[in-house]
Amino acid sequence: MSAGAHVEERVGAGVFRALFRGHPAGVTVICADAGQGPAGFTATSLTSVSLDPPLVSFAIASTSSAWPTIREAGSLTVNFLSADQHEIATRFATSGIDRFGGATLWSRLESGEPVLDNAPAFLRAVVTDRIEAGDHHVVLALVVDAETGGSHDPLVYHAGGYCAAAPLA
Repeated sequence: MSAGAHVEERVGAGVFRALFRGHPAGVTVICADAGQGPAGFTATSLTSVSLDPPLVSFAIASTSSAWPTIREAGSLTVNFLSADQHEIATRFATSGIDRFGGATLWSRLESGEPVLDNAPAFLRAVVTDRIEAGDHHVVLALVVDAETGGSHDPLVYHAGGYCAAAPLA
């Protein structure tokens, strides 16, 4: 196919979903507050984009209850989860609940962003761009602070469920 060729056909949603169910992804919880209280969601789309400057990106569904906050927030946190934190990932992936209530342990950074207290690592980033992409938005953010904590076994999403990454012998 030539570089400028126009493609009319596209893969169906079922095939597309099945393809990516077989592709493991790290699990994070992204949190922000645009002045109306904290909002957050579970994300498996976090990607490092650039080392210099340090940029990350992630996608969020336009229908997500967290989208209005992410759309308006100037900064946010990305909380990396360990393999034993699947309950937190499930909580932040569940619609219609107070994700920051109950058993969720969280606090605010000095700069004001919500952060999960038990996350083994997190980064704080300033949003630089939001790009509409189909039924999602891609958010690009400049990393301005990070705490790497100690080593941990990451939580992974694969084949429709959470699991741990296992090293190869």
